[in-house]
Amino acid sequence: MESLIELCDLISQNPAQFADKLTWLCNRCPQPEALLAGSPRVSHTQINAILAISRFLSKTLDHTDNRPKSLILTFFRSIPTSFHPSFWPQSFPNDSIASFFTDFLAYVSKSVESDPDFSVDVAGFVGEAVVAAIGNNAGENWESSAISRVFLIALTKNFVPMLPEDGEKLITCLLDQFNLPVQVPSSPIERIGTNSGTSSSQSSPLSNNVNSHNSSYNAHNELSSMVNDLSQMSVSSSSASTTVVVNGSGVTWKNGLETMGVGLDGGGVLSRQQVASFEEESVEGYEKQEIACKLIGHVLDCVRIDNKLLDQVRLIAKKQLQSLSAFLKIRKRDWNEQGQLLKARISAKLSVYQAAARMKVQSLASLDVDGKTSKRLLLETLALLMDAAEACLLSVWRKLRVCEELFSSLLGGIAQIAVTRGGQPMRVLLIRLKPLVLAACAQADTWGGSQVMFEIVMKTSCQIIESGWTKDRAPVDTFISGLASSIRERNDYDEQVDKKQGVPAVQLNVIRLLADLTVSVNKSEVVDMILPLFIESLEEGDASTPGLLRLRLLDAVSRIASLGFEKSYRETVVLMTRSYLRKLSSVGSAESKILAAEATTERVETLPAGFLLIASRLKDMKMRSDYRHRLLSLCSDVGLAAESKSGRSGADFLGPLLLAVAEICSDFDPTVEVEPSLLKLFRNLWFYVALFGLAPPIQKMQQPTKSVSTTLNSVGSMGTIALQAVGGPYMWNAQWSSAVHQIAQGTPPLVVSSVKWLEDELELNALHNPGSRRGNGNEKSASTQRSALSAALGGRVDIAAMNTISGVKATYLLAVAFLEIIRFSSNGGILNGVDSLSASRSSFSCVFEYLKTPNLIPAVFQCLTAIVHRAFEAAVFWLEDRITETGNEANVRESTLFSHACFLIKSMSQREEHIRDISVSLLTQLRDKFPQVLWNSSCLDSLLFSVHNDSTSAVINDPALIVSIRSLYQRIVREWISISLSYAPCTSQGLLQEKLCKANTWQRTQQTTDVASLLTEIRIGNGKNDWTGIQTANIPAVMAAAAAASGANLKSTEAFNLEVLSTGIVSATVKCNHTGEIAGMRRLYNSIGGFQSGGTPTGFSGGLQRLISGAFSQQPPAEDDAFNEMLLNKFVHLLQQFVCIAEKGGEVDKSQFRDTCSQATAFLLSNLASGSKSNVEGFAQLLRLLCWCPAYISTPDSMETGVFIWTWLVSAAPQLGSLVLAELVDAWLWTIDTKQGVFAHEVKYSGPAAKLRPQLAPGEPESQPVIDPVEQIMAHRIWVGFFIDRFEVVRHNSVEQLLLLGRLLQGTTKSPWNFSCHPAATGTFFTIMLLGLKFCSCHSQGNLQNFKIGLQLLEDRIYRACLGWFAFEPEWFDANNVNFAQSEAQSVSVFVHYISNDGQSDARGRGHENGTYLAETNDQYHPVWGQMENYAAGREKRRQLLLMLCQNEADRLEVWAQPTNSKENTSWPKISTEKWIEYARTAFSVDPRIALCLVSRFPTNTNLKAEVTQLVQSHILDLRCIPEALPYFVTPKAVDEDSVLLQQLPHWAACSITQALEFLTPAYKGHPRVMAYVLRVLESYPPERVTFFMPQLVQSLRYDDGRLVEGYLLRAAQRSDVFAHILIWNLQGETITSESKEVSSGKNISFQALLPVVRQHIIDGFTPKALDLFQREFAFFDKVTSISGVLYPLPKEERRAGIRRELEKIELEGEDLYLPTAPNKLVRGIRVDSGIPLQSAAKVPIMVTFNVVDRCGDRKDVKPEACIFKVGDDCRQDVLALQVIALLRDIFEAVGVNLYLFPYDVLPTGPERGIVEVVPNTRSRSQMGETTDGGLYEIFQQDYGPVGSPSFEAARKNFIISSAGYAVASLLLQPKDRHNGNLLFDNVGRLVHIDFGFILETSPGGNMRFESAHFKLSHEMTQLLDPSGVMKSETWLQFVSLCVKGYLAARRYMDGIINTVMMMLDSGLPCFSRGDPIGNLRKRFHPEMSEREAANFMIRVCTDAYNKWTTAGYDLIQYIQQGIEK
Repeated sequence: MESLIELCDLISQNPAQFADKLTWLCNRCPQPEALLAGSPRVSHTQINAILAISRFLSKTLDHTDNRPKSLILTFFRSIPTSFHPSFWPQSFPNDSIASFFTDFLAYVSKSVESDPDFSVDVAGFVGEAVVAAIGNNAGENWESSAISRVFLIALTKNFVPMLPEDGEKLITCLLDQFNLPVQVPSSPIERIGTNSGTSSSQSSPLSNNVNSHNSSYNAHNELSSMVNDLSQMSVSSSSASTTVVVNGSGVTWKNGLETMGVGLDGGGVLSRQQVASFEEESVEGYEKQEIACKLIGHVLDCVRIDNKLLDQVRLIAKKQLQSLSAFLKIRKRDWNEQGQLLKARISAKLSVYQAAARMKVQSLASLDVDGKTSKRLLLETLALLMDAAEACLLSVWRKLRVCEELFSSLLGGIAQIAVTRGGQPMRVLLIRLKPLVLAACAQADTWGGSQVMFEIVMKTSCQIIESGWTKDRAPVDTFISGLASSIRERNDYDEQVDKKQGVPAVQLNVIRLLADLTVSVNKSEVVDMILPLFIESLEEGDASTPGLLRLRLLDAVSRIASLGFEKSYRETVVLMTRSYLRKLSSVGSAESKILAAEATTERVETLPAGFLLIASRLKDMKMRSDYRHRLLSLCSDVGLAAESKSGRSGADFLGPLLLAVAEICSDFDPTVEVEPSLLKLFRNLWFYVALFGLAPPIQKMQQPTKSVSTTLNSVGSMGTIALQAVGGPYMWNAQWSSAVHQIAQGTPPLVVSSVKWLEDELELNALHNPGSRRGNGNEKSASTQRSALSAALGGRVDIAAMNTISGVKATYLLAVAFLEIIRFSSNGGILNGVDSLSASRSSFSCVFEYLKTPNLIPAVFQCLTAIVHRAFEAAVFWLEDRITETGNEANVRESTLFSHACFLIKSMSQREEHIRDISVSLLTQLRDKFPQVLWNSSCLDSLLFSVHNDSTSAVINDPALIVSIRSLYQRIVREWISISLSYAPCTSQGLLQEKLCKANTWQRTQQTTDVASLLTEIRIGNGKNDWTGIQTANIPAVMAAAAAASGANLKSTEAFNLEVLSTGIVSATVKCNHTGEIAGMRRLYNSIGGFQSGGTPTGFSGGLQRLISGAFSQQPPAEDDAFNEMLLNKFVHLLQQFVCIAEKGGEVDKSQFRDTCSQATAFLLSNLASGSKSNVEGFAQLLRLLCWCPAYISTPDSMETGVFIWTWLVSAAPQLGSLVLAELVDAWLWTIDTKQGVFAHEVKYSGPAAKLRPQLAPGEPESQPVIDPVEQIMAHRIWVGFFIDRFEVVRHNSVEQLLLLGRLLQGTTKSPWNFSCHPAATGTFFTIMLLGLKFCSCHSQGNLQNFKIGLQLLEDRIYRACLGWFAFEPEWFDANNVNFAQSEAQSVSVFVHYISNDGQSDARGRGHENGTYLAETNDQYHPVWGQMENYAAGREKRRQLLLMLCQNEADRLEVWAQPTNSKENTSWPKISTEKWIEYARTAFSVDPRIALCLVSRFPTNTNLKAEVTQLVQSHILDLRCIPEALPYFVTPKAVDEDSVLLQQLPHWAACSITQALEFLTPAYKGHPRVMAYVLRVLESYPPERVTFFMPQLVQSLRYDDGRLVEGYLLRAAQRSDVFAHILIWNLQGETITSESKEVSSGKNISFQALLPVVRQHIIDGFTPKALDLFQREFAFFDKVTSISGVLYPLPKEERRAGIRRELEKIELEGEDLYLPTAPNKLVRGIRVDSGIPLQSAAKVPIMVTFNVVDRCGDRKDVKPEACIFKVGDDCRQDVLALQVIALLRDIFEAVGVNLYLFPYDVLPTGPERGIVEVVPNTRSRSQMGETTDGGLYEIFQQDYGPVGSPSFEAARKNFIISSAGYAVASLLLQPKDRHNGNLLFDNVGRLVHIDFGFILETSPGGNMRFESAHFKLSHEMTQLLDPSGVMKSETWLQFVSLCVKGYLAARRYMDGIINTVMMMLDSGLPCFSRGDPIGNLRKRFHPEMSEREAANFMIRVCTDAYNKWTTAGYDLIQYIQQGIEK
């Protein structure tokens, strides 16, 4: 139901917007056709829905949809059927039905109040429903009767309108059904009423019976009795008397209650017959009567009824009320029922009387005001109600709540009649009211016990008096005077009552009543009537002596004086002051020992309470000032008098007055000029506060302890009091301590004289009483005072240094210390005054006043300085103690802090040097303890602009002083801004820009150039900054955000160094421009629309001049709502458009988006500044869009714009900080849910690992994402930098924003891993983790103390996430940006620095602190770590493991960022074997993958690998999903031993293809389980992915004894035609012809025999369609290949024509033929004139160009594609080399390294036959040499332009990246024969190597290895790479860097490359014919080296190859032998 209520409330706010939700609610309601059916039944859902709809109508004033009203009306119509239980759901109790009807009728009654039409509709059904309920209630069906009863009860609480005709019908029905006594009068006189002469004491309950009508009714008798009653009511109250029996004793009072001679016990005995008649009535009958009376009363309120029926109602009510007195007089013992049954009967009957009384009053509403009959009826009713009220008052049941409610109803009716009618009823009432009031006062329990009836009487009296005061004052005066005079009427009191019994309660209560009446009426005339009587009694009467009467009168006069009437106030205050001093003088005297206890109570409680009451209620400021002076004078007199009381503490005399003093000083502003007399009184007060020890302890800012004494107390010596006052515990009432605190806030500085304020000891000595032993001559007392002063100053001043200070001076200084320290400890040091907190409200303005006095003696000056520092400590303690506050309390705390800081800043310009020094010292301490002041706008304003403005003329006229102040100012400003930038550069820049926007402030400041020069000297950047350590500004992400916040349009990924001033001015100008645009548009809109005149337009000329021009010095005019609405909709629409573009994958225009966001921000801020409250929802939507759009678009550009506007928002409007952060946190969590950016943890976003699947990485191949994940990661990087910036700003002062950041971190780490494992996310990830650890450290600073356990768990989740990062193999990624790589390395380094230093020390402290929860927890389940043995030990192990891994990662990234920095890292400590084993076990316990990756990071650590191997094998069942664990148990040794571990392979996850290839090598001997696993892996991947490794698969047939591989190949061939064709070509390529001279071993013979068999099996498995394609494909290219044989006999000059002839003979059969080297290219024809014979030593190779189209592209886009067809050449070795090159290319592309390789396709199609792809647009270096005599340098200039031109530099760059790529490939493959004929250059300058006939261990010339360089880098190549010629140029370093990165990237996939080559070991290729090619290949990877060592190795390789002589020599040999140009 709660959710439905929330939904309907939401709908009611905007019904049009949620029309669909309203329809849904209506559909859940019971439908009309179902309700109006025969026997409807509703469900729980329908009941809740109809209730929700009714609630909706009650909250919606106007709504066009009539369906909800229709449903409610239909339900109303069905209410009669709801009285049957079958209508309700099963098991629906009556309580639930009652609750439903109550709520339903309440909602409907509220709805009809605002909708007259609906009210009429509802009224049409109410009568029927009520009548049905009444009839059903009288039925015999108990269940139906109960339901109808709860409906009627609900209706009495919330009555709804009804038709007039239904009203009379309803009343008649109620009278008939509920047995109300109906009696029809026979004459008009009878309609007036029955015989009222029959008093309530004579009436009988028998008259209530409807069947007992008096048949002998006599109208004449009734009239006569009424006249008698009226005459009796007119008797004066002074003409009769009665005795009221109070607890057995009688007190005679003059009144008119002769008929009330009854006791409180019921008085008088009724007959047993009367009691029995009451007991005959049932309680259920009472309930029915109550319902009937209430309903009749409601009907009377709604409609007018027939007078005859109205008379019946009045008669019924009268009869009921007449029986009330008799009912209440029955004694408890006379009832047969007792206990709860009796109480229930009494309550029920009294409820009936209450309803009858209300009905009686309501029945008089229609009476004629002036009618005689009406007046008589009114008087009769008053008499009846008064009698009933008197009966209630004296009843034994008067303490029952229902009796109290009845009494209230009766008096309420009386007051209503008197107030509305006035005249005679008022006068008659006042006559009868006085006895009733006195009777109420006569109850002894009124003061101390139940006060309800007394309060009711008092309230009614006040109401009647206030009404009669203006209408008929005479009887009111008489009434008040009568009550007042009764105080002194003793009437034989001495004779009747023994004095020992005290003052009668009636006298005390009358005093209280009169005081209450006086205060309530608040009339000076009333005060003048009553107060003199009270004062006379106090001074001369019975109350002049101590006693209870005096205490009550003192309380009364103080209340009257608090009304603020001047005469009464002065008389009372004089009386109370004299009384207090008189009591004080009598203390200790002989007569004081015989005084009553009330005398002490008067002094300790009553008089102080009176003083406090007057202080709290006086409003007139003049009167308050007078009262303040009087109270302080009284305190001085009391102090002086109390000081002489030997053996007594003056605190008992002065303490009670402190509360009143505190209250009267609560609004006193101590900063205003104070009169000397008042200042002396303040000084005297604090002197005595210090002297008597009344000040709370100040030594350690202790809180006041429990009260020790509130009465006279004898304490020891004065020294004991002073010392205990300083150190505590507090000896007095805790309220006195609070009062002293409050007084301190309103006390001015105790500087009486500006010159000799401390030298005039005569005045101070006068504060000592001459008879006191504590005078100045008592040296012992002075010594103790100095000791107390030293203690108060915290030992800052030695006692010996105070010898020159006298006793009274010491006491005075102690008073000053108490005042100033308490001033700060009470509320942080904010003085009384205006509500707004500013520098002027800082208490430092008071404490510094003491230091301004000249010529102070050194000791005094030291004490005053110490007081300043102690006061500062108190302020800091107060601020730190409230660090956990939130909401308004937190705002007060922060405002207090900023007020102090601003004042200290302003104090730096004081004339006195010592004040300036103290100000700087305190300001520095304050800034260090509370860094939030750095970013407070008011503090920054004071710092930048206000120092010089506040200088006095005296300062300005002193040039030396000005220079000194300016120098100090410059130093502080520089420190301030530098520190703020080092912590939060974004916010700091935003604030500075805001200050620069305040042009009017610049104009007022004279020293603008000083500020500008200071800002100019400050720079920030992502390079090296001035700050060191782990300052926030050293975090690259923060600096990226800072670049965005600067508005300087910088690329955060690039290096930058910007000046704060220049960028600040530019950004401020931009902001001002946008603000001006909004203001201009507003003015134009208003002027065109005619809403207001435009005013002078604002001009903008640009630059700093725009700021200085004061363009925005005037406040903007009030915004027009229409303009706001228009512009708001426009901005919302534009921002939504940007979101739609991004959602559809489009590119958002950066400039347009930035301008729109900036304009929208300016618009939002301008509206906020105006204070407009219109369209809050619209602006909230705009704010939400400004926060969400950059996050939604999620590009670096959009995020930079976001940071700029977010910084602008929180800087210009700090109050928006929580709102902005809340939206940003929601947006951040949205990116987690949608898996974007750094949270894109899907495989396809994982970077290199995803791109290299499945060849080099395990897993299914993934399609690459449409959106570049690196772009979104970079956006997150900037974003988290902004969050860290905000964290530093709010961590100390905003718990709300801290908790928002905590929510962000909780959502970020909620699952063990939801982060992207893309290597580009490394820096961003660890920056997020750093933010998390910084957040967790907040537990120690207090504002998150209540969340320590949560913070500990969050820290554990952060550690778990950090360790989870290392569960993935270490990867490389290059963004082709030097700064990006450096930033990544620095990000991890900062994280390492934090956890190794600050984090470590913090962890030690936290482990001990939280030991009770986590640190000492053993053998329990942890929500993050699972089952744990010892939390503390495990935590430290995990921290050390993380530290080691992070350090390794930082080193890796540092190498990647600075690959040419050959400096070795020597900081790594030596790690023992035991430690490595501990690392392995800890990592494995967290996540086994971490342990596996640990081995990958340290591959040469045998101990580590052995431990991980053992862990893997012992937990084999838990690792089935981790393919990387295979090498740890699938080994040649395990195969030899047939290990049981191999049984797990059927369940193991698929590994990479290259890993599977390793298992096909002979070392694994074709083990069945291993082979089954390999084939399952290969089967799991698409055949097209496996085709790349076809040569290796063909070679595996050599070892396929079980023919398992053959089976896989046949199955794959059936799945893919291309796979089958490539396989057949490779099988044919492995075939050895009969002419071959190769010596075949037995294994090779069987292999050769298998090849044609497999080929035939493949062909046999073809479908007819596949067979047709196969035959056409192979026949076509066999014909092209055979041309080479035809050309061989022909002369060279005829070969080209021969090619053309042969090509013309070849026909293309079908359009599905493809190029064998490029299966995705479909052949569309042969270009017959393209055939070219090539030079070769073997048969004639030819090059043919085909027309091809892309298989998956546009079939009409025909392109040429050339291939070389070779015959007589073995192409298989080229295939192997190009496979390795292709793998390297894929690795480089995946990693992002900008290296170029072109692995052209080569396919062997038969024995010594093959097809080679032609590298397009290339020519060999030798061909280039044929056209020019210059080298490459000259050729490049010839082809691409002069050096330095864009085209030349682009070509040079292409040459560098291709040369570096082939350098890495050459290092690994060792290709030889690198003459210029084998080097190609394409048309953009890229190098391509061809012809890999000599690789690995082979070389030309009989393997003489003449080419000793690892790769060719000839002189002409170095000319391009290194223009300097000495390996120092930028291009050379770039080349080396690329080589190093390429080499490092290749090393990561060393095993995959080696496995690819190793599978060809038995292929018979020449490269495997000698040496150890595989072993040497592995050595060239240098797996034993670290990354830095490997980088240095590659650098040496590059240096060695640089223009090596062997390279030039080989080129010379080739030129001589082959004629190849060198």
